[in-house]
Amino acid sequence: MSVHAGQWHFLTNHARVLFAIARDPAARLRDIAEVCRITERTAQSIVTDLEQAGYMRREREGRRTRYILCLDGTLRHPAEADVPVRELLEVFTSHDSPG
Repeated sequence: MSVHAGQWHFLTNHARVLFAIARDPAARLRDIAEVCRITERTAQSIVTDLEQAGYMRREREGRRTRYILCLDGTLRHPAEADVPVRELLEVFTSHDSPG
């Protein structure tokens, strides 16, 4: 039995993928999956979910895809429906920038 079996986590894979994209909007799905420790297929599914929910959109840059986050939306759960996505991302990505 895995050491992690039965444990729970604060963040969902959807949140992890959103944070990974916020940190590197030009990341490949393979890189996003690796950072989030999920399969590439799961990463693709989550990116599609996030896009359909209006949290991001994709743009092609040559052969690559760039992700553009839509930061003015709010979180989906009724308890956090007034919290802008921008604020959540600032909390989890602010340590990434120098200063």
